Amino acid sequence: MDIRTGTILEAEKVKKTKKLLKLTVDVGFEQRTVVSGIAEFFKPEKIVGKQVVVLLNLAPRKLKGIESQGMILMAENEKGELGFVSPQDGMGGGFVVK
Repeated sequence: MDIRTGTILEAEKVKKTKKLLKLTVDVGFEQRTVVSGIAEFFKPEKIVGKQVVVLLNLAPRKLKGIESQGMILMAENEKGELGFVSPQDGMGGGFVVK
């Protein structure tokens, strides 16, 4: 698995959905579009600049007409609430997670 650190550069709700956000993520060597089902938990404007962990080597998949090029890794508590798996502040994008 190719898991790397990244930074969310842009985030917007996917039209006609309740759960999906379209994210632009800087993974160090390129920017990727990731569609993530986290809109019920996070407002797009609140997560821009957030450092995240991204699974990169998934086959691209279209969701609501948008090609998603990875998956943001999240943790879920016993109440079903999601939280970002995040690298140490200031780490930047593109670092391999081992």
